[in-house]
Amino acid sequence: MSLTIRKAEDCRWDILSLGEVMLRLDPGDGRIRNTREFKVWEGGGEYNVARGLRRCFGKRATVVTAAPDNDAGRLLEDLMLQGGVDLSHLIWRPYDGIGRQSRQGLNFTERGFGIRGAKGVSDRAHTAASELKPGEVDWDSIFGKEGVRWFHTGGIFAALSETTAETVIEAMTAAKKYGTLVSYDLNYRPSLWKAIGGHEKAREVNSKIAPLVDVMIGNEEDFTASLGFEVEGLDGSITGIKLESFKAMIEKVVAAYPNFKVVATTLRDVVSATVNHWSAVLWHEGVFHKAAQRDNLEIFDRVGGGDSFASGLIYGFLSEKNAGEAVEYGAAHGALAMTTPGDTTMASLDEVENLVAGGSARVDR
Repeated sequence: MSLTIRKAEDCRWDILSLGEVMLRLDPGDGRIRNTREFKVWEGGGEYNVARGLRRCFGKRATVVTAAPDNDAGRLLEDLMLQGGVDLSHLIWRPYDGIGRQSRQGLNFTERGFGIRGAKGVSDRAHTAASELKPGEVDWDSIFGKEGVRWFHTGGIFAALSETTAETVIEAMTAAKKYGTLVSYDLNYRPSLWKAIGGHEKAREVNSKIAPLVDVMIGNEEDFTASLGFEVEGLDGSITGIKLESFKAMIEKVVAAYPNFKVVATTLRDVVSATVNHWSAVLWHEGVFHKAAQRDNLEIFDRVGGGDSFASGLIYGFLSEKNAGEAVEYGAAHGALAMTTPGDTTMASLDEVENLVAGGSARVDR
C-alpha cells in the first residue's frame, strides 16, 4: 500500500468532498447567447469527484455544501439525490425572496465543437455555498465520529470568498487530526480570482492550504498561477521536452512542499474542441508514472474530465492499487467521462477496467 489510508471498516465514508454544487444549464448543440432551451445538470469541481466515486466506483460518498431553501435549491437536491451522494451534510439557507444573500449558483456551459472551444458563463456570486464559514460545520463529528477515509476539495471552492478559503483550512486541519488523507485540486479559474486580486491573491490563499495537502492535483497553469512555480517552455503537452519541463516543475513543487505524497495531472493536446490527445502523469516517491496515451480522443463534452480523472485516481488508491495503476484508472475514467454530456460521469467500473486493460470501442452485445 503506497499511501496510509484509514480502513474501510473504521469509517462511514470512503470519500467526503467540500465545495459548491451548481446547476449547469446546457444549450446542447446551440449557443448560450441564442438558445431557447437548456438541459439542466448538477455539477461542481469538488462534488463531481465524490459523485464519480459513488456512481462509477461504488464508494460511500458524502458532500458538505449549502443551497438556498427555494425551488432552485430543491431542484439541485433532486439532481444530487439521483447521483447517489449522501446529503446529510447539506446546509439549507433561508431564502429572502429574491436572493440578496443566499442564491443558487448557475453555470451556463457550451460544449464547443471543432474550432469553437467549450465556454462557461458562471452566475455564482453571493451563493449559499460561498457563505460557508469556519465554525459552521462540526468537522470533529464528521472526521472523528463518522470517519472518513479520503477528503477532497479544491481551488474553485477556496476562491469563492474569504470564508470559504478559511473553511478549507479548518476542514483539512480536522481531517489530518483524524488520519484522513487529503487531496486538493488547484483548479485555477481566472474568472474567480480576477476581481479579488488575480494571481497574487490565488498564491496567497493556496500557499496557506498547500502545507495541509497529501495528494495535489493540477496542471502547469494551476501550479504557476496558484503557487508561483514556473518552468520555461511549459505548456502541458504530452510528449517530448514539454513533458520533461513539466516533470522539472513538479520536482520543484515537491521540494517546496515535502508533505505532498502524490502530485498528479492530466496531459492534453487540443487538436480541436472535439479531438484531443489525452494522457496523465503522476509523481510518487520520486518516480513519475505516465498513463497510456490516447491520441485523437474524440470528445463529446470535455467539462468534468479532470474531475473524473481525480475520482478514478482516488479509487485506485482506495482499492490498494499501486501508483502506476492509479493513474491509469484516472486517465481511463476521465477519457470515458468526456464521451457523454454533463459535468459528471456516466461510465461504469467495467468500462473503466476494460479501457485500462486496452479494450476498444467495439459493440458490446
